[in-house]
Amino acid sequence: MTRSTLLAYSAAAIFEIGGCFAFWAWLKLDKSALWLMPGMVCLALFAWLLTLADTAAAGRAYAAYGGIYIAASLAWLWLVEGVRPDRWDMTGVVLALVGSAVILAGPR
Repeated sequence: MTRSTLLAYSAAAIFEIGGCFAFWAWLKLDKSALWLMPGMVCLALFAWLLTLADTAAAGRAYAAYGGIYIAASLAWLWLVEGVRPDRWDMTGVVLALVGSAVILAGPR
């Protein structure tokens, strides 16, 4: 995975989680519908950032991004929601990141 792809994926994860959380806040936490506006902007930025991945195939970019998204989601769980990931969470994220690396680095 190139440095630029890792940066794009990391930023994409932040924007995707932020955008999805805006919808979660509106629907589950009874926040104002105004939360949807920045949420939609975040989701658009997330989609654009995925196009910066260093691969010619969209499906491969999305599949490899999954591991980064899982890691970022567990960081969100811990840092924002205050729930510390357990050993099963950590085992899963390691497996997902290895899978992402295999997808991007495999010889073609």
